[in-house]
Amino acid sequence: MKRRRQNLIYYFSFVLDLSAFMCLMMLKWSWLPAILVVQFFCWLIRLYWLNKSLQAFILVRLLHMIPIMLAVVAIGFMLIQLAPGDVLDQLRLNPDISPKTLKEFEESFGLNQPWFVQFVKYITNAIKGDFGYSQSMKAPVFEIVSQRAGNTLLLALASMVLAWGFSIPAGIVSATHQYKWQDQVISFLSFTGLAIPNFFLAFLLIYLITQTGLWLPIGGMQSPHFSSMSLPEKILDTAAHLAVPAFVLATASMAQLTRLMRANMIEIMGRQYIITARAKGLPNHLIINKHALKNAINPMITIFGVQLGELLSGAALTEQILSWPGLGKLVLSATLSQDLYLVAGSLVYTVALIVMGNLIADILLAITDPRVRIAL
Repeated sequence: MKRRRQNLIYYFSFVLDLSAFMCLMMLKWSWLPAILVVQFFCWLIRLYWLNKSLQAFILVRLLHMIPIMLAVVAIGFMLIQLAPGDVLDQLRLNPDISPKTLKEFEESFGLNQPWFVQFVKYITNAIKGDFGYSQSMKAPVFEIVSQRAGNTLLLALASMVLAWGFSIPAGIVSATHQYKWQDQVISFLSFTGLAIPNFFLAFLLIYLITQTGLWLPIGGMQSPHFSSMSLPEKILDTAAHLAVPAFVLATASMAQLTRLMRANMIEIMGRQYIITARAKGLPNHLIINKHALKNAINPMITIFGVQLGELLSGAALTEQILSWPGLGKLVLSATLSQDLYLVAGSLVYTVALIVMGNLIADILLAITDPRVRIAL
């Protein structure tokens, strides 16, 4: 009876999920914020019926996001104000624009007010759904950041899948063949990945691809004839453009995660219950996959949110070199042009993604480790 009730809840929530998403798309929402908003509320509905303590934990963590995001945006406002000049500097160099017109621009954009007044007005408008207007790109900030955030999130997720997909089996092989040639090769690759900076690796791959003629795009996100492709061709084209930046961004994470997985496995393999399992004659693959791996992967989950933050922060330079139209490249150009509202909107998205990554890590740890329980 309980199982049937859970299935009905899931079916109802999925129907509600799809219906709400279609409604938001009809209201001209961008696909990324529509998916995030719909998934957030539908999972809260599921958790209310299935696990109220976990729902309470998530709500508390989401409430903690509010002061964090306010503090980050306030610091961003203050730092932009401390920098000399503003977004109207390029207009001041134009002799055809009169000082009276420049003064009107300053008043309309609120640039003649102190930073804390601008900050309060920005937060007030953001609560209403207005994140300001980008003076440098001549478009609403919400539309620009939503599109770029989707591109960066795609790059970060592809990098994490690549890094975790390599590091977990590599760490297991390295730990189970300690000090043998397999361990030496994996350790060499790990230290090489840690030693090579991302920007240098990006330049190196660009040089190798251009010299060898390897068919891999090294710039942008789509081919020029992308709009005329079929859906499978579009997916393959995006994946081909994603290969080089995802590999560059995942290299350092691969090295760190592999070393951590190796250390965890070596420690777990020396535990008494592993020795007892070997004494009972259990197969080696069963001991590793069922007993050792489940406990060794828990410390990896705890750094999931940290890894996401590192990928998002390291994506700016990689996106700039490889011309990936992501949020990091947008933040860099917005900072150089001192586009205040575009910088603030980018900070809101970035901080939200990092906090959500840490929240997901806490939830996964509570699910995978029976010793961890959420008690409120």
